[in-house]
Amino acid sequence: MKLKNKKVTLVPLNDHQKIMKFYSLNKKAPNVSFKDAVIKGLAPDKGLYFPESITPLESDFFNHIEYFSNHEIAYEVVKQFVADEIPEKELKEIIEDTLSFDFPVVPIEKNISTLELFQGPTMAFKDVGARFMARCFGYFNKDKEASKVTVLVATSGDTGGAVASGFLDVKGVDVVILYPSGKVSEVQEKQLTTLGKNIKALEVDGTFDDCQAMVKTAFLDEELISKRNLTSANSINVARWLPQMFYFFFAYKQLKNKKKDLVFSVPSGNFGNICAGIMAQQLGLPVKQFIAATNVNDIVPNYLKTGIYTPKPSKQTISNAMDVGDPSNFIRIQEIYKNDDAKLKENLSSYSFTDDETRNAMLEIKQKSNYITDPHGAVGYLGLKKYFENNNGQGIFLETAHPVKFLDVVEPVLNETIKFPKQIKKVINKEKLAVNISTYEEFKAFLLS
Repeated sequence: MKLKNKKVTLVPLNDHQKIMKFYSLNKKAPNVSFKDAVIKGLAPDKGLYFPESITPLESDFFNHIEYFSNHEIAYEVVKQFVADEIPEKELKEIIEDTLSFDFPVVPIEKNISTLELFQGPTMAFKDVGARFMARCFGYFNKDKEASKVTVLVATSGDTGGAVASGFLDVKGVDVVILYPSGKVSEVQEKQLTTLGKNIKALEVDGTFDDCQAMVKTAFLDEELISKRNLTSANSINVARWLPQMFYFFFAYKQLKNKKKDLVFSVPSGNFGNICAGIMAQQLGLPVKQFIAATNVNDIVPNYLKTGIYTPKPSKQTISNAMDVGDPSNFIRIQEIYKNDDAKLKENLSSYSFTDDETRNAMLEIKQKSNYITDPHGAVGYLGLKKYFENNNGQGIFLETAHPVKFLDVVEPVLNETIKFPKQIKKVINKEKLAVNISTYEEFKAFLLS
């Protein structure tokens, strides 16, 4: 990394870091390399993979972060986890291709800003993880076109479109996306059902949890896994999850000069995004507090109150990407804190909000700041407002998707028409291509056909 008029020495990976191993959180499977963790997605014992070590970045990196490009920052953040399994030149090319758009911090009101994560091709934060993962797959598969991998994806909205876009035309990879019928927006549905080629969409008669259960069952199906090389592109995959650390660093870079304690409020469904933020904190990013802002699917807020984790069937809301009744990544957050609830609660607060509260927040933001949020961003804003009732700091809520993806919610609330950005104009009039299924047996038959 080069600095203009500054001299900074960043320490290279030491010997023990050159081989990063990942272990299963179920602790009943062998440790694996980054490559194997990416390709497998889930460990053989069905546990999520987690890195063996987390080495904080050098203080010089944070002291001079404003002089680094986003590409340079991302490389420093992720290199210890990828280690030497992707050479420096190729890893930097993957990062450059992944981060081909901006991540602006936009002031909303005093001490509250939003980090826009929707400038990418599908206008959702998941573009970063999906693009990075797809390009890692492309690198690992470059000489193995004969051994096809089938990527299974359950989506509550944005993941499907981001993965579809990221993996389109990647050699040696087929993508099968499961989404709940009638529970994603029109724009979201078009983004995941119109690409064709190596992208297949299954419209499931059920909820997101039903879709996720089918995917998890597939990984347990010995007949299926003997015939198809399966992996996942949900945030359970380390190559989807880890790059989500990047934009927390990008926000710090833009707000560092304010010299205030940073508080991130993250609209949370499967908890991959906020878990990545907490990982960024483990790498040394100075963050005072994380807020997991949820809709009425309040499993984690209740856990932090009661100490009892109780998964529930998901409830449908206007912030549909967060309609998750059993967040997969919360176990990773617990692992970061070594299951020490006291330490977890020191760094993580969590609040839940109703649809009516969400609508009111969208209207409030528009009236106060002339800024249009999507319903997920509005929940993030509410999380900050709740936290700041008794605390202070510089608040950033993540605006995880462009409002155009939720027209049926945003337009009636604000009583105005949202213009289609160019990314949406490309897909909105294309023909939907999806197969309707209701049961796991139908899903399995599709995969084996």
